[in-house]
Amino acid sequence: MKARVAASIVLAIGLTAGMSGCTLLTPQDTLYIKESAHGVNGTVGKIDIRNALIISNSSGTVGNLVVTFVNNDDRAHYLSIQHGSKTQSVGIMADAVKKVGAKGSTRVEFTGLDAKPGSLTDVYFSYAGVTGTQIRVPVLSSTFPGYEDYVPGK
Repeated sequence: MKARVAASIVLAIGLTAGMSGCTLLTPQDTLYIKESAHGVNGTVGKIDIRNALIISNSSGTVGNLVVTFVNNDDRAHYLSIQHGSKTQSVGIMADAVKKVGAKGSTRVEFTGLDAKPGSLTDVYFSYAGVTGTQIRVPVLSSTFPGYEDYVPGK
């Protein structure tokens, strides 16, 4: 009887070690999440900021903010977007998604950008009643594949 119990314990330990051995030395990829987009994400109050980036002219003096806002609130908000001393507002309906920056949609463009393509620049997002958030947004050139239609001023 004692032999059966001991054999069962040894078998259980052996199975456990054998079945978990594959992951014992292998690093788990889910521990290192990487963003697969060119932009960055953030949150201000109940508004999610998704894939934010700025498409600039080649000299980095004018930029077009390309971003998707997700309003998770049951109230509409006017989101203030500030870069340097320039501030612009975008209205976002309740429980809605708002894409900014594409041709024919709302555009937020900053003159006097002073951020060359390949750099990061600070953009501050806020709306009434919440603490704002500052995000370091990447600046890309309009020659970057897929961003030709986001050229500032067009």
